[in-house]
Amino acid sequence: MSVDVREISQAVAEESALLQAVRREIGKVIVGQQTMVDRLLVAMLCNNHVLIEGVPGLAKTKTVTTLAQAVAASFKRIQFTPDLLPGDLIGTLIFNPKTGDFTTRKGPIFANIILADEINRAPAKVQSALLEAMQEGQVTIGDSSYPLADPFLVLATQNPIEQEGTYRLPEAQVDRFMLKLKIGYPSREEEQQILRLVAGGESSPEVQPVIGKEDIARLRALSAGIYMDVKVEEYIVNLVSATRTPEDFGLPIRQHIQYGASPRATIFLAMASKAFALLSGRGYVTPQDVKTIGMDVLRHRVTITYEAEAEDKTPEDIIRQIFDTVAVP
Repeated sequence: MSVDVREISQAVAEESALLQAVRREIGKVIVGQQTMVDRLLVAMLCNNHVLIEGVPGLAKTKTVTTLAQAVAASFKRIQFTPDLLPGDLIGTLIFNPKTGDFTTRKGPIFANIILADEINRAPAKVQSALLEAMQEGQVTIGDSSYPLADPFLVLATQNPIEQEGTYRLPEAQVDRFMLKLKIGYPSREEEQQILRLVAGGESSPEVQPVIGKEDIARLRALSAGIYMDVKVEEYIVNLVSATRTPEDFGLPIRQHIQYGASPRATIFLAMASKAFALLSGRGYVTPQDVKTIGMDVLRHRVTITYEAEAEDKTPEDIIRQIFDTVAVP
C-alpha cells in the first residue's frame, strides 16, 4: 500500500476510540440491533438521513434517542400525525399587533438530530416541507430562507405501509434518505436479555455525551478521505448500472425492474462504503464494504414491476441477484 493509505489508516486508528465510545454508550440501553446502530453511525459520518422501517416495539425510537443522548448536539423528536401542519415542523410567522410586524418563530426542524417518528402517518404537505430541509439544508418561512444546523440528520421511523393509518411516502422523498433499514425481531437470547433489563425494576443506565459537533466534523472529513481504489469505484458503478440495464451483466431480470437506481445511489453507495470502512477501523474500502452496506443504500431505489410482485419477488431479491452476479474486483 502507498504511504498515503498508511497515513489514513493511522488517523483512523487514532479516531476510532470516539466511535467505539458511542457504541458503548448506546449498548448500555440497547440490546442487540448492532446493524441499526452501525448504520446510524454511518449516516452521522456522512451527514445524511436514515429511514428505519419495522413494526412497533423494536426499539427504533429508543435507539435514535439513545444515539442523540450520546452526541453533544441539539435533538428534537417530532411525532408525525395526520393533523400535523408544515408550520408545526418548520415554524411560522407570528403577527405582533403592537408593532404591526411579523416575527419568525422557528420550528423543531432547527436542530442537529431530528427524530421523525412514524413519518408515514403525516400528510403530503408536511412531507413537502421536510423534503426541502433534507435536500437543501434550509427551510423557507414566508419570503425568507433559513439555513439549518450543521450537522443535520433526519432519522425517521416508519411502520410498514400495510398498517392502518399510514401513507406511502413520495418516491422523491424516499430517495433523499441515504439508507433505508428494515428492522426484524431480536433473537431469543436478546429478548431474554431485554426482559431482564427492562422488567427487572432497575432504573435505566444513564447515557453520557461522548462526542461533540467538532468531533463529528473531523470524522466526516476523515471519512471522505478514506481511500477507494479505481476498481472498487468501477464495482460500485457496475452494481448501480445493473439495476438499470441488467442484460448488460447477463442478468435475465429486466422484466422485473420498472426503475433502476439513479446516480444519487452511486454517490451514496461510495460515501456509505467509506464511512463503513472507517467504522470498521480501516483506511481503505474493500468490495465487501460495498456489499455489506449496499442493500441499505439500494433497497428503496429499485422499483419492481407488477410481474415481479406476482412472482412474490421483492427489491431485495433483485439486489441480491445483482450482488451475486456482478464481478467482484
